[in-house]
Amino acid sequence: MNWLRRFMMGRYGGDQLSLALLILSFLLAFIARIARLPLLVFISYIPVGICVFRMLSRDTSRRSMENYKFMMIVNSFYSWIRQKWGHIKNSKTRRYFKCPYCAASLWVPKGKGKIIITCPKCKTQFKRRT
Repeated sequence: MNWLRRFMMGRYGGDQLSLALLILSFLLAFIARIARLPLLVFISYIPVGICVFRMLSRDTSRRSMENYKFMMIVNSFYSWIRQKWGHIKNSKTRRYFKCPYCAASLWVPKGKGKIIITCPKCKTQFKRRT
């Protein structure tokens, strides 16, 4: 096992982008087996090759920047999912609106009838039925 430690010294190793590439490869291979598409099986090896290249790379600054950019995209997607999940959880007690001028997301209690909503961001007032 010591030979592997010496071999990997100075190399980048695994990260979240490498894991995502492996998952993508497995999904493509699974879909290819179900759909019986031999070309897709071949294409499923490409993410594995990129993953191995990234793990064995000695250019750690470039690999970490690639992972940083990937995580920025993934985190924005995760925050969007969390926001929508919160809207679904609170949909029995709250009603969500977007400000017509600044597009800020606002919530008001449900069941209050027609009310005037004031946006806290731009101070615009608009009427909506809750």
